[in-house]
Amino acid sequence: MRAANRGVWRVIRALGMACIAAAGFVATGCATPHPTNRAMSDGPYVIVLGTAQDAGSPQINSPADHPARLDPSKQRFASSLGIVDPASGRRWLIEATPDIREQAWLLSRAHPEAEALIQLNGVLITHAHIGHYTGLVFLGHESMGASRVPTYVAPRMAEFLSSNGPWDLLVQRQNIELRVIDIAAPIELGAGVSATAFLVPHRQEYSEVVGFRIEGPNRSVLFLPDIDSWDELADMGVDVLDLVRGVDRAYIDGTFYDNNEIPGRDMSTFPHPRITESMELFDALPFERRERVRFLHLNHTNPAQWPETDARREIERRGFRGAERGEVIEL
Repeated sequence: MRAANRGVWRVIRALGMACIAAAGFVATGCATPHPTNRAMSDGPYVIVLGTAQDAGSPQINSPADHPARLDPSKQRFASSLGIVDPASGRRWLIEATPDIREQAWLLSRAHPEAEALIQLNGVLITHAHIGHYTGLVFLGHESMGASRVPTYVAPRMAEFLSSNGPWDLLVQRQNIELRVIDIAAPIELGAGVSATAFLVPHRQEYSEVVGFRIEGPNRSVLFLPDIDSWDELADMGVDVLDLVRGVDRAYIDGTFYDNNEIPGRDMSTFPHPRITESMELFDALPFERRERVRFLHLNHTNPAQWPETDARREIERRGFRGAERGEVIEL
C-alpha cells in the first residue's frame, strides 16, 4: 500500500474498531465513509462526528415505533465535525454536543497512534442551543477534569459561559480557556488549518450564532448547521450560493425535509429552511458540483436521515447528499 494512502486506512480501521469496541457503538452502528470522501494523504482532514438535530435521533420523546428505536443502527448523534492533524496528533472538535462522550472517543480513534485516548486541542462552538454547547459539562470536575481546553466562542457566548452556572465553573476551574472569536478573522489552528466565523440569522436567546469556514492547505469546508432562512442571510449581505461555490464541501442545515413532516403542527413556527426549499436554491449550482452540499442537523422526524427513504433518494437524484457519520474530507 502506498504511503500516501496509509492515513486513509488508519481512519477507516479506527472507525471500524470504534464501532465494534467502544461502549455504545455496537448499539448505535457507524456509517461507512463514502469512497469519494476518503482522505488520500496524511495531511489534515475533517471528519463528520454527528448529523442529527440538537437532541439526536431518536429524541427523548420519539415514539416506540420510531425507526431509530426499532433499529439501533438508525440512531444518530447530534451534528458535529472533528478536525484532525495526523502529523502532530492534534484534534479539534466543532460543537460540544450532548453526545460528546462518544464523539470525543471517535475523534480520538481517528488518530489511534496518539498517546492520549482523549485529547482535545480545542473546541469551536457556533451558539448556545443545547446541541451545540451543553457537552462542555463533560470537560469539568465531575467528568474529564480537562485542563485549559481552548474554547473558541463569539463575544456574547463567552459572556454567557462566564456568567452562568454550571458553565462558569468550567472557566473558574480552568477546565476550559475561553478564546473570543473576532468575527471574520481566521482562527489559526495549526498545520495550515484555520477556521473563520461568520454571523448567521438564528434564534439568539443567549448568544449570537455563527457558522464556520474551515480552510486547509488544499481544501475548504463550510459548516452551517443552523439558520432561520436564506433570505435573512442575504439581508445580512451574505449569499449562501457564494459560500457554497467557494468551498469543497458544505455541511448545511437540513433540519426538516418539507412542510409535511410533522402532521398536525403548524411548521411555519419552525424557521429552518426545508431541504426541498434549499434544493430549489442550490439547483443553480452545476449538477456535477452539487455533491459538495451535504445536509445535516436532521430532526428526528426527518426521513432523509436514512439512506433507504424516498426523501434521501430524491436528494441524491438531484445531485446532493446527506452527511454520514464517519465521512472524511482531506484539507
